[in-house]
Amino acid sequence: MLMNLLIALVSAAALAAGNYLVAVQPECMACAAWLVAGPFALALLLLAALSRAPVAAPPRPVAAPVPPPVPPPAEVAEHGALGLLAALQADGRLIDFLQEDLGPYDDQQVGGAARDIHQGCQRALRERVTLEPVLAGTEGEAVTVETGFDPAAIRLTGNVTGSPPFRGVLRHAGWRVKTVTLPARRGQDPRVIAPAEVEIA
Repeated sequence: MLMNLLIALVSAAALAAGNYLVAVQPECMACAAWLVAGPFALALLLLAALSRAPVAAPPRPVAAPVPPPVPPPAEVAEHGALGLLAALQADGRLIDFLQEDLGPYDDQQVGGAARDIHQGCQRALRERVTLEPVLAGTEGEAVTVETGFDPAAIRLTGNVTGSPPFRGVLRHAGWRVKTVTLPARRGQDPRVIAPAEVEIA
């Protein structure tokens, strides 16, 4: 505001001086007063009008919208599950065992086959997945389920009444995955769990 006033007065003074030197007649004092004072009056009126004009507020900075996190594609999760299934088939022939009709075989034959399948699948699982129990303890041991427990991680059975803490017997410790390492099956159709085998004579 002060700077605007200074600029207006300096401009008016320059214009008034020019008017006095060029256009004023010495015998016309009214003309001299008008030509000298007029620029000052005009400058003050203009300054008053400008000071009343609403000043536009500077635009507020608009924060860029944060895009929502992109969930992993369903295909990625599906390929991981298929990769683990392929490993269980490759090392333990699990799918062959599950798809086989065991009716014609006696228990001894099934038991012998199950031992080999168990060893192969156990090896495949341990190489790719690290597991830990959800609850530390031995089955049959007394445990306490505290307030705020996760129902998805601890399932209560039997006579469940009231509110936690609950005291009961551990029937199964549960399993939680700590790490997963599934190598990418590059150059393969992920839906092919086990390739067909053709022996050429």
